[in-house]
Amino acid sequence: MLKSNIGPLIKQSKYKREYLQKVLGVSANTLSNWSTGKSIPSLEKAFQLAELLGVQVDDLYDKVEEG
Repeated sequence: MLKSNIGPLIKQSKYKREYLQKVLGVSANTLSNWSTGKSIPSLEKAFQLAELLGVQVDDLYDKVEEG
């Protein structure tokens, strides 16, 4: 199972959500779903988002053990 770090990373970044939505070409709902872990970005979008946030792609999520 994966836990999204996207929400906190966006808050720590210099970018507003509206800017990220425009650059990534996604809706507010999509970015919100990525932030809460309701959905995950495509690999291409994940790389774009990580680059914008100044992190590695694997920083966007933490692996959480189930059980």
